[in-house]
Amino acid sequence: MNEDALIERAKAYVAAVESGATGAALAEHFHPDVVLTELPNRLVPGGATRDLAAILEAAERGQRAVTEQRYRIRNVIARGNQVLLEISWSARLLVQLGETPVGSTLRAEIAAILVFEGGRIREGRNYDCYPPF
Repeated sequence: MNEDALIERAKAYVAAVESGATGAALAEHFHPDVVLTELPNRLVPGGATRDLAAILEAAERGQRAVTEQRYRIRNVIARGNQVLLEISWSARLLVQLGETPVGSTLRAEIAAILVFEGGRIREGRNYDCYPPF
């Protein structure tokens, strides 16, 4: 698969997450042996490594925590089977987060590296940077 096609696959994945896809609609973007790593950040201080089942469960949890997710892709670079995305993210909280009340907008700057195999995401690393909240 060429780099332009991988960029389109990466953008389709981001659009699916933004629209709140769960279950099979989300799983179709991933290789069955996917491993996603979320590096330590304000929401996940210890970081996390997730397989497909954990990714799908996290998506369900996320729907209970936030709504109106927006992913603005600021930059995208592909090389070989990898796509690097720079994203500005925002969402409205459905739950209180520390001192941040329900209904507040949460924001983050994200760098995501996606490695594809067979046209699906086989590996991913997310670097999510949240401002103080």
